[in-house]
Amino acid sequence: MNIKLIAVGAVASLALAGCATSPGYSNGGYSNNSYGNQGYQNTRCNDCGIVTRIDTVASGRTAPAATGAILGGIVGAVAGHEISDHTGGSRGNKNIASVAGAAAGALAGNKIQQNVTGDSYDIQVRMDDGRVVVINQKDLGGIRENTYVRVVNGRVVLR
Repeated sequence: MNIKLIAVGAVASLALAGCATSPGYSNGGYSNNSYGNQGYQNTRCNDCGIVTRIDTVASGRTAPAATGAILGGIVGAVAGHEISDHTGGSRGNKNIASVAGAAAGALAGNKIQQNVTGDSYDIQVRMDDGRVVVINQKDLGGIRENTYVRVVNGRVVLR
């Protein structure tokens, strides 16, 4: 008896689900006006636009070529040695930790120097609503003129 009741309930649910309409559409997705835009929601992107111009902006900051790598290497070597010393490492482990710290510090120092002294880009975007905004950022990330982009948290990103 319970199996028949469950089967009847399942068939009734399926029959009612087949009669349901999709939300957001009226008249089966068609409307009576010539534009045909009343049957669905407008999905306009308020923070999207097209890149109209990209200008390179020189930072004006200079530093000797290897300054960041040298300073980062020194700091990394000292930090690696100290960490190994405080964790009870052997003399060989301290040396290995110092070399690894120096290498990691040199890479980090070089990257920091590039970020501080490198050029940036002024990216001009004509937004979908007609506004024109200019965003300054360090990297382009694949952005070129005439690409459709989105402005998120003060950065221009590909859409």
